[in-house]
Amino acid sequence: MTIVAPADPFADRVLAWQAAHGRHDLPWQRPRTPYRVWVSEVMLQQTQVKTVIPYFERFVARLPGPAALAAVDDDTLHALWSGLGYYRRARHLQRAACIVRDVHGGKVPDDLDALLALPGIGRSTAGAILSLGHGIPAPLLDGNVRRLFCRHFAVPGWPGLARVERELWQLAERHLPGAEAAAYNQGLMDLGALVCTPRKPDCEACPLADSCLARLEGLVERLPEPRPRRINPQRHTRMLLLLDAQGRLRLDRRPPTGIWSGLHSPPECDHDADPEAWCRERGLVPRGRVETWPEVRHAFSHYRLDISPVVIPVAPDPTRIKEGADGDWYKPSQALELGLPAPVRRLVEQLAQREA
Repeated sequence: MTIVAPADPFADRVLAWQAAHGRHDLPWQRPRTPYRVWVSEVMLQQTQVKTVIPYFERFVARLPGPAALAAVDDDTLHALWSGLGYYRRARHLQRAACIVRDVHGGKVPDDLDALLALPGIGRSTAGAILSLGHGIPAPLLDGNVRRLFCRHFAVPGWPGLARVERELWQLAERHLPGAEAAAYNQGLMDLGALVCTPRKPDCEACPLADSCLARLEGLVERLPEPRPRRINPQRHTRMLLLLDAQGRLRLDRRPPTGIWSGLHSPPECDHDADPEAWCRERGLVPRGRVETWPEVRHAFSHYRLDISPVVIPVAPDPTRIKEGADGDWYKPSQALELGLPAPVRRLVEQLAQREA
């Protein structure tokens, strides 16, 4: 006797909508391989699709598979990622690629536990790789799907709470179809991105509108509940754009831990320090007009950083040991090929325009 699973109206409507209105032409869908799905899912963490597309295309053109990613040098990796932010994602990708190469014969695993053992891969990313990349039924729960579930099933609480997350995973598992899991998961993500948007969702176009509890109970704008408000501290720094006689910019590689780890960045001094005195103490003599540029604000997840850029033409002091003067110097146009933090890249682009 064959047992037929009961129809799930929720999943059926998602599948029908995805076939007619979902996204079918994203770069990681042409072709859709486990590696390309993996890279796209990591890039899409906390980053919008329209931002990710050009980065993804450059990344996979240069690093088409796990072996190439495992072997790439840090500067190339950081340059390919520069501007996407959250650089730890790129380092985790490479560490995981090395394990894929050395342990899994260069093939992205099709086993949940093996995927979860790789750096930077959590349960939702693993579910995407399994379902979208390997065609194996597995639930996922990215930010768009969390929002969709919170509204449709009227799940109270901030989705980051363990209690709420457990409930959302139970819903994801309960409604996952045994067949067409890839199309279903893609449909959930597309619905969340295109219809059930954070603000002003298009409920009239939603195939789930007649069963959406948030809509029926007038809670659409209140769900999902926001993260408990937290005031991030504010920090200040001076970023010294030091230019030598050839117009080259001083850049140092940042330490392997901390913010922007491993990227290239100009030297910094305390916000209330004297930039010219800082230079002299390190064997660099200011030799022209000092320019103070408008302050730049950069938001991290846990604090805000206000950067005061100062452009200082300098020359080495021949009378003393040039401690701190022997860093790496680059033409601004050349520096743009390096891995640079996003606010640094914008400053270097301004210098490159002046250079041109």
